Amino acid sequence: MAPKVPRTKSRRQLTLTRKLGYRLAVWLAKVFVEFLWLTCRIRFIGEDRLRALIVERGAVVPVCWHQHLLLCARFLVSRHNGGLKPGFMISPSIDGEAPSALARSYGAHVVRGSGSYTGLRAVRGAHQAIVKDGISPAVTPDGPRGPRFKFKPGALFAGQISGKPIVPVAFAGHRAFVLKTWDKFVIPKPFSRVCIVVGEPFYMPAEATDEQMQAAQREMEMRMKQTFQRARAALDERKSG
Repeated sequence: MAPKVPRTKSRRQLTLTRKLGYRLAVWLAKVFVEFLWLTCRIRFIGEDRLRALIVERGAVVPVCWHQHLLLCARFLVSRHNGGLKPGFMISPSIDGEAPSALARSYGAHVVRGSGSYTGLRAVRGAHQAIVKDGISPAVTPDGPRGPRFKFKPGALFAGQISGKPIVPVAFAGHRAFVLKTWDKFVIPKPFSRVCIVVGEPFYMPAEATDEQMQAAQREMEMRMKQTFQRARAALDERKSG
């Protein structure tokens, strides 16, 4: 009997050829990410805040915009992550297979869901990861396909069912490539100065009306913007100093 080919939420199949292609892509991506991480001059702001939250709460729900995923994700699996157990909420479609493999290569836990996907599978996975296993699953709240800078409710829902704080993370670089993609994905240039900032935590109430949920989304959009502005300001401080 021929082995069953794994399927995802997408109609496309995870064929052997595609699986081999993903493995190569993951290897190349990891080499590239590590090269940037090692060559960029990175300043971290908010490590103590994150560490205190982990000590107090056991886990958090980190959030970053999709355009900042490259270095924010690497930060969350680094020794600067405040001692959290890293995880990532990644799209359940076949498009999420390669990012899932990359996350696992760093020892991170993967929950198959997204910033907007709140089905039963994602709910169970998020609750198990956060509450029972102490994982802090990062979410890109405007992912996986936008609109850019629109905070979808998935991360708020994860914080609500777990009682854990939602923590914005952002970075800024003084020299970077900006891709012509929907999210304007940012890739710092090698050897550039970078600042990664952990912002103010937000606690989602256990129960919320539709109006309260919308207000929480607007609040988080503001906090995400403030966190990025803090990173930009820190770069300017170093430059003027």
